[in-house]
Amino acid sequence: MTDKKELRSRAWYGKNDKDGFIHRSWMKNQGFPDHAFDGRPIIGICNTWSELTPCNSGLRVLAEGVKRGVWEAGGFPVEFPVTSLGETQMKPTAMLFRNLLAMDVEECIRAYGIDGVVLLGGCDKTTPGQLMGAASVDLPAIVVSSGPMLNGKWQGKDIGSGTDVWKFSEAVRAGDMTLQDFMAAESGMSRSAGVCMTMGTASTMASLVEAMGLALPTNAALPAVDARRTALAHLTGKRIVEMVEEDLKPSDILTKEAFENAILANAAVGGSTNAVVHLLAIAGRVGVDLTLKDFEIAKDIPLLVNCMPSGKYLMEDFCYAGGMPVILKELGDHLRAAKTVLGKDISDYAKGAENFNEDVIRTMQNPLRPASGLRVLKGNIAPDGAIIKPSAASDHLLVHEGPAHVFESIEDLKATIDDPDLPVTPDTVLVLKGCGPKGYPGMPEVGNMPIPGKLVKQGVRDMVRVSDARMSGTAFGTVVLHVAPEAQAGGPLGLVKTGDMVRLDTLKGTLDILVSDEELAVRRAEWQAEPEQYTRGYARLYIDHVLQADRGADLDFLVGKDTRTPWRESH
Repeated sequence: MTDKKELRSRAWYGKNDKDGFIHRSWMKNQGFPDHAFDGRPIIGICNTWSELTPCNSGLRVLAEGVKRGVWEAGGFPVEFPVTSLGETQMKPTAMLFRNLLAMDVEECIRAYGIDGVVLLGGCDKTTPGQLMGAASVDLPAIVVSSGPMLNGKWQGKDIGSGTDVWKFSEAVRAGDMTLQDFMAAESGMSRSAGVCMTMGTASTMASLVEAMGLALPTNAALPAVDARRTALAHLTGKRIVEMVEEDLKPSDILTKEAFENAILANAAVGGSTNAVVHLLAIAGRVGVDLTLKDFEIAKDIPLLVNCMPSGKYLMEDFCYAGGMPVILKELGDHLRAAKTVLGKDISDYAKGAENFNEDVIRTMQNPLRPASGLRVLKGNIAPDGAIIKPSAASDHLLVHEGPAHVFESIEDLKATIDDPDLPVTPDTVLVLKGCGPKGYPGMPEVGNMPIPGKLVKQGVRDMVRVSDARMSGTAFGTVVLHVAPEAQAGGPLGLVKTGDMVRLDTLKGTLDILVSDEELAVRRAEWQAEPEQYTRGYARLYIDHVLQADRGADLDFLVGKDTRTPWRESH
């Protein structure tokens, strides 16, 4: 292979001096021959595999597939680990560490002598964290997702990650399901390696990565244990070598139009509310002016994917029905022209797509819901915005007025939610404070608050809930999230009191408490932030520098990018 341009890796491995000797010699202790350093592109495989991240437990296999493709194309693959974020395993929340992963990825890509990178991730925060880091260095990059688990099975029916956990948990609280059955369902829900097989955040981000042209077609839905995903990894390894030769970088792909395509696709698939903070953060890294207002372009896009939590099927069914290429075909003229990792327009991903099950993937003429895009809300509770997912909400609650019952903290909620004397009715609006980026810290997935115990027993399964938290992409309900500014940052959510009337109008995009400005001013003068829980380490750094949800909850000093190659040697 002859270089069409000077490869970045030559500054490490191409010098016939002491520095070149050091870089090459120590790599050779792994058995690499001289010709591995003959000027071929060196491809980093950025792997978030971990036994503490079950969603990513199949990435070792995919890494080997990528390596085969890289070698075939004349490249030199080198695998390296980065921070792995186990969504279901970490406390207080994996979101606290998304930006830490982004820093890890960015600094590894910058510091090592690689020319391009394949990002192996999948669990909720790994995909956006890796993309944030890679975008900040702007070397050629492409994604291979973990892939969803096989459908959950229990008592002869399909059950879905997260979504059915919430349903079963409420059924136990209501006395409609035994604890024995609840525990039995546990083993049948997660039957293979892979991410949640509902359209949760992990599968949402894999879908959006495909819609943005950052991965090869079919990346989103192929099950983790399907041999075709390993074949896709092989093809991805081959393609990244070509991308290095073409100098095709994230900045060439991550245009405003690509982000708009992601927003449109998120509506069509009934994707996670978490996509909002992740897309905003990624856009901040590449300098694209993306705001909450941009998400309104999808408000009239119909819901096409009949998957939990907005529908009844699971990702395995979505795959067999045709996956994201069918969605992109259905979106058709709604899509913006945008370059992809194939060097072609995103419309090329839809060519030849066939829908093999029109109940799983609906057509634009026969959608599951006529309009499903996330809605942005503003008002005196959320002057900088909040969001709601209408496709997962109850229609009769999308316009609602009722008295607030305020939980000052997550501990307050847990201690009182099942109190039989809790003064709530089905019309009450549950308000939770202290769960934003600074307040928890990390903005956890607790926004889908449980229904008060006494109401659950009456058959109530949904209420309006408002918080500065997030919720799992697998969750559902009439839940207002990401209220900005958060309570801990001095946002007016912190001024809401039990008994205040709250008015939600999703159709008009408003969220207000019916309290005078004068009364709010009095409350503000009396308000004090909660004492900080962390005084050292990364968490302290995070609290001091995290941006609010409407700006993606990135760290303020990480916005933007630095594409410089290190110029000083290590010895």
